[in-house]
Amino acid sequence: MGDLRLGTAQGRWTVLATVLASAMAFLDSTAVNVALPTIGRDLDASLSGLQWTVTGYTLALASLVLLGGALGDRFGRRRVFLVGVVWFAATSLLCGLAPSTGLLVAARVLQGIGGALLVPGSLSIIQASFAHADRAKAIGLWSGLGGIAGLGGPFLAGFLVDTVSWRWVFLLNVPLAVAVVLVALRHVPESRDPAHHGRFDVGGALTAALALGGVTYALIDAGAGPGTWVALALGLAAGVGFVVQERRAADPMLPLGVFADRQFTGANLTTLAVYGALGGMSFFLVLQLQTVLGYDALAAGAAVVPSILIISLLSSRAGALAGRIGPRLPMTVGPLVAGSGVLYLSFVDAGTGWVTGVLPGSVLFGLGMAATVAPLTATVLGAAPNHLAGVASGVNNTVARAGQLLAVAALPLVVGLSGDDYARPDAFTDGYALAMRVCAGLLAVGGLVSFLTIRDDVLEPDPT
Repeated sequence: MGDLRLGTAQGRWTVLATVLASAMAFLDSTAVNVALPTIGRDLDASLSGLQWTVTGYTLALASLVLLGGALGDRFGRRRVFLVGVVWFAATSLLCGLAPSTGLLVAARVLQGIGGALLVPGSLSIIQASFAHADRAKAIGLWSGLGGIAGLGGPFLAGFLVDTVSWRWVFLLNVPLAVAVVLVALRHVPESRDPAHHGRFDVGGALTAALALGGVTYALIDAGAGPGTWVALALGLAAGVGFVVQERRAADPMLPLGVFADRQFTGANLTTLAVYGALGGMSFFLVLQLQTVLGYDALAAGAAVVPSILIISLLSSRAGALAGRIGPRLPMTVGPLVAGSGVLYLSFVDAGTGWVTGVLPGSVLFGLGMAATVAPLTATVLGAAPNHLAGVASGVNNTVARAGQLLAVAALPLVVGLSGDDYARPDAFTDGYALAMRVCAGLLAVGGLVSFLTIRDDVLEPDPT
């Protein structure tokens, strides 16, 4: 493993490059939500069209992020990371120029492919490059600064939507990508897994994409016709095929043996619940603020600024604290605190004031996520063998994006929303309240799983 120190100039530049790249992916995972009502009006989209605008990107990212991690392990993490950054910038340009919902969704799928290359690379570069003493703090910085982009995205998107155009939510990625390339070429060290030399698991990538795509289509277009059941059957069959493929492949995209570690499995189950809740909450809250409370895009984005500040200030400290006391306590308490915030936000309705109705829930959610994200990420990587840093990062990113994908696809169906309901206050508000309570329940499940599965010694150095 590497010996890069966080206090050096190269260490700081390396964190900056990975954070900026992750910021592009996180920005497009969250900022787009604020722009959805405007995109819907501009492109005459239905609720399912808006769902696909979100899930098309997440689907490609979740399906291929494991392959992206494996490519980095074999060909060089910095090299594959840079390819992903350039791809992401080019497809962001296509998103910004899209003249219709169909073309926007197609561009978003292509954009997700770039994200699948850069997202696992950004985290595995930190895991492989930094000395063990600085790794948890570096991951905390990556999580905290990335969290600014993820939760700050709605504020920035609101500003762009109200002052320029929703298209600049995507076009902004182009100059960011140029900055990342310049910094990474000069400062980021290359690393790879010398034992990774087998054939790539194309069958695993294809069956994973079919499984997620089939289930997502069935959830979003439920009731549209017999195609829904065909898509669901295809998705479930592909899911079984994926497991069979990974068991038989000589060099599987997902070595199923990593799940033999109880902590690795538990941390990823926590990730599924926490990020599913994050995806659902982000999708519904900004729509509620704009559709029911009458906020403009900028005000809707600004409403979550307290969460941004809390996560940016506390995530690095939470990562360092987990390195000292172990991750079990923050990973148990954090989701419960975040869940209480989401539960509070479920009562936001017409006439609710920001100070008494939105601010307390936003603060609680920020505190909970700040306590959770860095220890969770460090635990996933700490529970996996060091030479599988890229695979572990890919698995965790896949689980996180799959959670978000399934939440955005399923929750409107679960709470009875469809068509143009997102633009009708009377139709949307009841579904919003129920969806937010489901998200609060998911966060509580995440905390319980952590309590039952995580040990405090997972972040201690390997004596061998």
